[in-house]
Amino acid sequence: MLTIAHLSDIHLGQDHRRDRGKRARRRAEQVMAYLDALPGPLDAVLVTGDLADHGLPAEYEQVAEVLSSRHPVLTCPGNHDSRAPYREVLLGEAPGEGPGAGPVNRLHELPGADVLMLDSSIPGQHDGLLDDETLDWLDTRLAEGRTGLPALVAFHHPPVELHMPMVDGIRQFGEVRLARVLRRHPRVAALLCGHSHTPAATTFAGLPLLVAPGVVSTVTLPCEGGRGISFDHPPMLAFHVLDGDARITTHYRVVPVD
Repeated sequence: MLTIAHLSDIHLGQDHRRDRGKRARRRAEQVMAYLDALPGPLDAVLVTGDLADHGLPAEYEQVAEVLSSRHPVLTCPGNHDSRAPYREVLLGEAPGEGPGAGPVNRLHELPGADVLMLDSSIPGQHDGLLDDETLDWLDTRLAEGRTGLPALVAFHHPPVELHMPMVDGIRQFGEVRLARVLRRHPRVAALLCGHSHTPAATTFAGLPLLVAPGVVSTVTLPCEGGRGISFDHPPMLAFHVLDGDARITTHYRVVPVD
């Protein structure tokens, strides 16, 4: 059995003019403190994008500090992230050439399952796309290696509408191409994403699509009124449990904030 904590959209460095940079860091720190204080171990902590708010090197220095944990931490970029400093500061790699350097995709082999973290960001844009390089990489990795084990595929942008006007216009597009790849690989157990700043569960390509809440803020539904985004809701996270039958169960938790 595999147990993973899933959070998203910590946006470190957000809007220093209104003191939200300190607020964002405090909320992320308290979420990580909650996870580190768990009496039992986690197989991994997944953070599905928008780690930094402006994609600045100094923000990724903060990210590295805040996400330091006794649990393994796996990340992927979001639309607020910048590939070059992400690579250089978080991964210790060469930054690549120019702002359009190739996508940051990683395979992580956990006990009993593979986790594939994909880069759905488009440099300079807020909507998302898994480009041909990424889809070819995904197809190859799912076909090779530990093919007898289940796989979880994670990225930032949801590939379907969530009926939230604030985010549906900047979701992941070109999703038909992703669906074709997934249908070739029945070992994929679920898809994990963020971006929407709300806990949600739906399906895509016949698979569970599980959306992590936002740590820095919560996007609300039209029926809830207001301006569509709340900085008053407490941060949340998800726990995904993958059992021996490759069935995933998700539990959402509210994290108290001082």
